[in-house]
Amino acid sequence: MNKLNPDILARIVAAAIEEDIGAGDITTNSVIEKNRQAKAEIVVEEDCVVAGMPVARLLYEAIDEELDFQKEVEDGKEVQKGTVIARLYGSARTILTGERIALNFLQMLSGIATLTSQFAARTRQFGTKILDTRKTTPGLRYLEKYAVRVGGGSNHRMGLYDMFLIKDNHLRAIGGEKEQSVATCIERAREFNPNVQVEIEVENLQEFEQALKAQPDMILLDNMPVAEINEAVKMAGGEVVLEASGGVTLDTIEEIARTGVDCISIGALTTAARATNMKMELTEWV
Repeated sequence: MNKLNPDILARIVAAAIEEDIGAGDITTNSVIEKNRQAKAEIVVEEDCVVAGMPVARLLYEAIDEELDFQKEVEDGKEVQKGTVIARLYGSARTILTGERIALNFLQMLSGIATLTSQFAARTRQFGTKILDTRKTTPGLRYLEKYAVRVGGGSNHRMGLYDMFLIKDNHLRAIGGEKEQSVATCIERAREFNPNVQVEIEVENLQEFEQALKAQPDMILLDNMPVAEINEAVKMAGGEVVLEASGGVTLDTIEEIARTGVDCISIGALTTAARATNMKMELTEWV
């Protein structure tokens, strides 16, 4: 589940190299002798869940296949401040040139994994799934959603192509009475592709009741108060997958999970995660 597609990963890494290194690292190449060898360590400066080790390794392989990148921990490992998560041996130029890109990937992805793990820990006793959203950095969604999985969460849809999610604006766009719009949208989605899950978003119990009648696979309870979520769970009777969403925080998630919803989606996993503090230090050079 947590494996990375090598072709997708290679494209992302190549774009990062082009963006940062371009025609070459003029500072490093001008001041560091070409044959200078070095050893370095990547160290975390705060407790975290590590994510992004395969990305950092591939990055250095792409820059210099002779560099020896040795990971000391696996993705998903909880580590404490001061832990060495990787050691590098080889060209000093290569180590310095790739430093910022490697740290950017590791810090960003570890931050997402760490925040996700905090949310997941608060719902584990209820068996509630933590889901991400499409609120991701353009071009980096694949890695950000990977980090969510590393942290103990699950992916919602990867994009607009792999799951139907009928939202309020879809219903408005087709016009007519809302109850009929709900049924029409779900019917059209199933005709378009009967093999893909259909989810519909509702904002209150009246809309929820209308959605239930149309028999979607999932219903998203958007920004509904906990009391209404409780009522929706009772009304559903386990016949449809229920997802709660909207403004969920670490302070409120446990109360929402107690209602019995199947999953809770949280945009903040990828929009509010703070990059984990890490550093790279040269330990030897010859």
